Amino acid sequence: MTHDTQHNTPDFAGNPDAAADGVRLQKVLAGAGVASRRVSEDLITSGRVRVNGKVVTELGRRVHPESDQVAVDNVAVQLDTTRRYLMLNKPVGVVSSMQDESGRPDLREFTDQFDERLFNVGRLDAQTSGLLILTNDGDLAHVLAHPSFGVSKTYIAKVEGRVSAQTVGKLQSGIELDDGPIQADKARILASPPGDGFSMVELSLHSGRNRIVRRMLAAVGHPVVDLVRRQFGPLNLGTLRQGAVRELTREELGALLTVSRSAPTPNRDAALANAAEEAHNNDDDVPQAER
Repeated sequence: MTHDTQHNTPDFAGNPDAAADGVRLQKVLAGAGVASRRVSEDLITSGRVRVNGKVVTELGRRVHPESDQVAVDNVAVQLDTTRRYLMLNKPVGVVSSMQDESGRPDLREFTDQFDERLFNVGRLDAQTSGLLILTNDGDLAHVLAHPSFGVSKTYIAKVEGRVSAQTVGKLQSGIELDDGPIQADKARILASPPGDGFSMVELSLHSGRNRIVRRMLAAVGHPVVDLVRRQFGPLNLGTLRQGAVRELTREELGALLTVSRSAPTPNRDAALANAAEEAHNNDDDVPQAER
């Protein structure tokens, strides 16, 4: 993957397959790393490739990589090879900012090794560790971070006290907080030992309200001791160690792009326009003072 950040689309200058009406589809698929050109031709003729939502079977089809959306077996393909997508297991004590004005440890420690100008998708507060996406794809970042698109995030929390099944039911049916009602998409107990020790709880939700996981658990009588985000949409932290960063696999990226492109909202364009502005006030459990 190229580190050149001066262009937002691949440069096809001097390419004999490039023309005013685009680039041959099989060449674009091969260039994106989907398969060899010969195998890409087989994918096309067997009806497994879609361009802008429509199945394409003719080998002479040309596309514009900077604007057309291509999918293989209904999984989105990124044609713009200047885009970079990374997964970080953010450590505790690092603020979700590319430059912290107070001089605290920030995300530059993990992005300085890359040539591209990267930014984080959403935020985690300084005391929360776990999965954070780093990218230079602004449209995808806005879709994934904005709560109106309904991208689910899963957290594992170590909390005070013994969590009961009734408490889990309350989290899923909904509770009232100072800024309105909230409910978890899913909740389950991972460990709840007898006595007044600590419990482990898994919580999934798509809300982006400030510190929402911590506030929900505190509201049901179980303050958070430790919080880790394990999953973001189709991505799972897996065995990535804390403080480590890696490229997304082709399969992970395809799943992520598919979620982004199929975001179910009638007001997608308006939400995209407002996402950047709202991100500073309504992102992934982080108050302004802790970003």
